[in-house]
Amino acid sequence: MRHTPHYILDDRDEVRRLVRENPWATIVSNVAERGIVASHYPVLLDEAASTGDEIVLVSHVGRPDEQLHRLGEGEVLVIVQGPHGYVSPSWYAPGDIVPTWNHVTAHLYGVPEILDDAENFRILCELTDHFERAMGEEARSLAIDEEYSRRVAQGTVGLRLRVTRVDARLKLSQNKSGEVVDRIIDQLEGDGPYAHAGLAREMRRVHDPRRS
Repeated sequence: MRHTPHYILDDRDEVRRLVRENPWATIVSNVAERGIVASHYPVLLDEAASTGDEIVLVSHVGRPDEQLHRLGEGEVLVIVQGPHGYVSPSWYAPGDIVPTWNHVTAHLYGVPEILDDAENFRILCELTDHFERAMGEEARSLAIDEEYSRRVAQGTVGLRLRVTRVDARLKLSQNKSGEVVDRIIDQLEGDGPYAHAGLAREMRRVHDPRRS
């Protein structure tokens, strides 16, 4: 990402929060015979496998994506994208005409570990249960028909990524005055063409945590 020191996000807890709240990630690899390849899968934090300030992700890919990426042979990039949106200069002071795009983004690097079948199935169960919790009494589990679920799981490959490098940005109008920031938040919370309540919440977290 562009080197913008005043937007760098180096708080590991905030990066973990970004992953928790935005689990749909992009996995990017540079493969000799194909060049750059990308796939999209959900990721979870593996809290049990992490030590200290370490960030550990677990996920899976559908076959044959593990071959497409040559997983386990080299470093991959996992992109986690939080709320983002257009910021119109009409929300700025008179005479300011340059727009921007606010965003929260993390680039996470590491060499993935390929999981065995048993651990892959466990992770698939965790992924399903994690997202099904919101369904309440309607929630479904792979355990309902484990034999069938295990057959389906054979079409996937589980992976664990111990993040060795983080490059994250929190670009939320930190270079603007408080008055302008308030106007931007008001517009994002409104009903205009670029309204984005999630981006407004992120801006409140940065500029006035008491209001987030």
